[in-house]
Amino acid sequence: MAASFITHRMLNFGDCDISGTAYYPAYMNILNGVVEEFWTHIGFPWHEIIWKDRWGTPTVHISCDFSKPSFFGDRLRFEITVLKVGRSSLRLRHNVFCGEEFRFSSEHVLAASWLDSHTSMTWPDEVRAKLESFLPTAGGNADHRPVQAQT
Repeated sequence: MAASFITHRMLNFGDCDISGTAYYPAYMNILNGVVEEFWTHIGFPWHEIIWKDRWGTPTVHISCDFSKPSFFGDRLRFEITVLKVGRSSLRLRHNVFCGEEFRFSSEHVLAASWLDSHTSMTWPDEVRAKLESFLPTAGGNADHRPVQAQT
C-alpha cells in the first residue's frame, strides 16, 4: 500500500514579501524543511546520516507550478508522494494546500551522495526499501493512504 507523507507549516512573517504574500524563495526553504522531516519520519534523520554515516541527499532538480498565492498566517498542508526510486536518485512530488484549496506543486529530485568525495552512491538497502514503500501501486492510487507527521 502506497502512502503520502503529510505535514503542516504556517507561513510566518519572514516567509512573505511586504504585501504579506508568500515569497517563492521562502517556499524553497520550507520545502527543504518538509523533506528533512520526511527523512526523519522514515527513520533516516539528516543529522545522523550526515554526521555519522557521511552521506546526504542534495537536491539536483526542482520545479514548481504556482496556482494561487498564499499569505502571512496561512496554515499550509504539504503532501509528499514518492514518484520514482532510482539507483541513486529519488523523485518526489509536493502538493501544497491551504485548507482544501490547492496552492502549488513541485517535482523534486534528490541524489544519494557521499559527502566526503561528493560522488553518487547507491541507496542503502534499508533506505531503498523504506522509500519504495511510498511508491504508488501499479493499479493507481486506490490503496493510497496519507501518513501524518507527528506534530
